[in-house]
Amino acid sequence: MKRLWIIVFCLISSLSFSQNWELDFEHAKKQAKEEQKQILLVFSGSDWCAPCIKLDQQIWQTEAFQNHANDNLVLLRADFPKRKNNRLPKEQELKNTKLAEQYNTEGYFPLVVLMNANGKVIHKLGYKNLSPEEYITAIYED
Repeated sequence: MKRLWIIVFCLISSLSFSQNWELDFEHAKKQAKEEQKQILLVFSGSDWCAPCIKLDQQIWQTEAFQNHANDNLVLLRADFPKRKNNRLPKEQELKNTKLAEQYNTEGYFPLVVLMNANGKVIHKLGYKNLSPEEYITAIYED
């Protein structure tokens, strides 16, 4: 019985720090307006871009970032995997391409775009070797 409670506690703890990455821009804008938050759009190459993978591991997955995001941001991911077995559904590929045409015309990976709830760009940055707290600050700097 004790083991069961430990497993339940671990599951609940892991869920409390999980992130909800949106995949649809219109839904992210609606949510940002309703919750009075900004949108953080992340362009990544999850299976080929080393800095993208580092950003995910060193920043996005940390408790500090997740706590900040839960209170302040709607997270939106536009992923561009290259491996055949990681391909996204065609509809999602089209959504991501449309976002890239509007917000990542240079084709940088990773690219982090902070925007208001209407989709107006506030700030852009890429990978930086910073602590989670320093990266959170960098997201808002001009």
